[in-house]
Amino acid sequence: MFVLGFESSCDETSAAVLEINRDGREQIIRSNVIASQIDIHSLYGGVVPEIASRAHVEAISSVTRRALEEAGVKPSDIGLVAVTAYPGLIGALLVGVNFAKSLAFANRIPLVGVDHLKAHIAAAYIGAPEIQPPFLGLIVSGGHTVLFRAEDYYSFEQIGSTRDDAIGESFDKVARVMGMPYPGGAKLDLLATKGDPHAFAFPSPALAGDTLDFSFSGIKTAALNALHHARQTGQAVRYEDLAASYVHTAVEAIRSKAEKALKQTGAGQLVVAGGVAANSHLRASLSGMCKKLGVELFMPALSLCGDNAAMVASAGYYAFRAGESAGTELNASASDGDW
Repeated sequence: MFVLGFESSCDETSAAVLEINRDGREQIIRSNVIASQIDIHSLYGGVVPEIASRAHVEAISSVTRRALEEAGVKPSDIGLVAVTAYPGLIGALLVGVNFAKSLAFANRIPLVGVDHLKAHIAAAYIGAPEIQPPFLGLIVSGGHTVLFRAEDYYSFEQIGSTRDDAIGESFDKVARVMGMPYPGGAKLDLLATKGDPHAFAFPSPALAGDTLDFSFSGIKTAALNALHHARQTGQAVRYEDLAASYVHTAVEAIRSKAEKALKQTGAGQLVVAGGVAANSHLRASLSGMCKKLGVELFMPALSLCGDNAAMVASAGYYAFRAGESAGTELNASASDGDW
């Protein structure tokens, strides 16, 4: 079965063809074309929604054509169209949703709307048939930090999340104030490898008590205050040390809550996805923790951690298999789905 996926929730326009065989156990990426808008938004230090929407309109036709050509298939070969419908920037989502609806309707192909968060987790399914629900899932990205229990490949129960900022947003904001261009999370990760992780004492984003929730606003404010105070008083700040301390504290918070969740749920597998899943410090920390607990750890390939349509196609397959479908009434929503 060939699934054509579309992703346009933020600043990447992507179309992909995923070949799925053996009841979903074998997933082969035939194409995964991504048109990034980073160069555009870096001028403004972050994503400008209206500009993002217009860029999606300009790119989606050519991206789709390339995805079909690279996969060596025609629309008549496609068995399912899957598109990110929520959450995300509403204008950006509408571009992908309306294009996917039109293509599916014109070619009489079944259509399904996909939850962007569940799509991130589905990125780990590609190339990892060993993943078997129930498992513990962790999404770490620019907009979300969520712990959940997966009852099936597309049926999740949230058990913990951030109450304010997401880990990825906090990384990007601190990196920006340190003078790094957007998006700064990857650059902060690299800089952190050169510093002392104990040079600065930052508050932990892991909330105390019997909860699996996080709060990243405090650590972000503490880091920004440290930078502003140093500049106002003429003190020198070794950015490598601040980056290392910030990343270490944030990663340790994620590790501690993930470990607590694993022990509470008794899960034998941890699936981690989202843009921040590419962070080298987080990957190393979670790998060590899972090895200690005897838990299997699954993460997408680095190329699949960011937004892409292959993950949408994978999630769409499982949503469709679970009985979900959509027609021309499908609409986009900026809000998270109801798990």
